[in-house]
Amino acid sequence: MDFELSESQNEIIAGVRAMCQRFPDEYWRGKDLRGEFPHEFYKAVAEAGFLGIAIPEEYGGSGLGITEAALVMQQIAYAGAMNAASAVHLGIFGLTPLIRHGSEELKRRYLPRVISGEMHLSFAVTEPDAGNDITHIKTFARRDGDNYVINGRKIFITKAKEAHRMLLLTRTTPIEDVKRKTDGMTLFFVELDRDAVEVRELRKLGRHGVDTNMLFIDNLRVSASEVVGEVGRGFHTLLDGLNPERILIAAEGIGMGRAAIDKAVRYAKERVVFGRPIGQNQAIAHPLADAYSKLEVAELMMLKAGWLFDHHKPCGAESNIAKLRSADASFEACDRAVQTLGGYGYMQEYDVERYFRECRLLKIAPVSQEMVLNSISEHVLMLPRSY
Repeated sequence: MDFELSESQNEIIAGVRAMCQRFPDEYWRGKDLRGEFPHEFYKAVAEAGFLGIAIPEEYGGSGLGITEAALVMQQIAYAGAMNAASAVHLGIFGLTPLIRHGSEELKRRYLPRVISGEMHLSFAVTEPDAGNDITHIKTFARRDGDNYVINGRKIFITKAKEAHRMLLLTRTTPIEDVKRKTDGMTLFFVELDRDAVEVRELRKLGRHGVDTNMLFIDNLRVSASEVVGEVGRGFHTLLDGLNPERILIAAEGIGMGRAAIDKAVRYAKERVVFGRPIGQNQAIAHPLADAYSKLEVAELMMLKAGWLFDHHKPCGAESNIAKLRSADASFEACDRAVQTLGGYGYMQEYDVERYFRECRLLKIAPVSQEMVLNSISEHVLMLPRSY
């Protein structure tokens, strides 16, 4: 096993770090306080070519792997936490189903616009009454000649206020009419028509610079040419995007956790109480060292999952484990950073309180820790299905 990053991978990391230096903590603190989308940062990422890092070269991308994309996202999260990562997350990973299953016309028409930063995207799967049980979604696409008419609701949709298009999962056959509940769903790549889709922003705990929304879809008319993959096979088409997302989420958690640890360590060296730096006390030093070690372990699993995906090997278990361990390690690191700074850690100007609010999301999305454990129990340990 070779644990050394390649020269090109190190160049990517250096490039992302240099770009992120233009957006200091004050920038991210302000975006979060004002609830403003970081358009300047998004433009910078696009201009640097990072939005297209995992998109094939024939469509204007770099044609690199999920491993390289994860390295990009890790550095972005280190610099700006989840406000930075979520601003570009979907543009980097979310197009995997389109790249693998979309028509040549769709790919050539839209992928270059995503890479350039001209087109923002959303990923619309989750519904109010379905949650993790995707098979029971109710949003329905009815065939009407060469078009489909779509009605339904979606919830927890990131960037819907900025998005021009979205990957939208619907039912095209009622669940009671299919042999397997995973059949009868269809994935579309549709324009987010504001006349047919009401976007209602949801107020949330953290990541205030990137909106989360509920969608009310009322007679959204889309062309049959905007189907991604096969009609009725949308669930299976969607699966190609799940493992990359878990890998990138893991990378983001690691980046944010390391930022929190670095701020806590810096404070612990400088803060003098009872005549000595507080970092000299094991009650401070040991928890920080423990949290750091767990981030390191999570990174190894994240890189393993990325390597497996890029070499076209099964990586479902590894991707889930990477997400599971990264979310826990990130939360512990951010919590420990707040505790190390004490009262200052509770203040917005020191940033770790923002990390603490934002890292909590990783235990819930894109899949909960409990559902990850269900997957490992059933598909790795071969235990009876519990749900």
